[in-house]
Amino acid sequence: MLTATLTATPQSDRVEFELTVENRGDERVTLSFRDARRAEFVVTDTGGGGEVWRWSDGRMFAQMLGSETLDPGEATTFESVWDDSEPGEYVAVGELAAVDADAEAQTQFSVEPV
Repeated sequence: MLTATLTATPQSDRVEFELTVENRGDERVTLSFRDARRAEFVVTDTGGGGEVWRWSDGRMFAQMLGSETLDPGEATTFESVWDDSEPGEYVAVGELAAVDADAEAQTQFSVEPV
């Protein structure tokens, strides 16, 4: 059983995200990926709910199959950075991009004016 947690850490000029996926089951889990992307991060505005940033927008990913194995109790973390964030109230969603496994988490955060 996979669980996910997401943290958002606003800095003066960006927001840093960490999606941690943990195997809380009793058996080894192998995560399979279609390309080099391992996770997706999306930010929406809490006021209108509209998407304001998506990590994968404008990016190209190598078309290579890959896998990662998590033993029971083991976790892996995926990171992302939203540069040039605007002040406001947001919800971030982090999602594992594996073919055969689901893990998603969300968190609310604020970006304060500089």
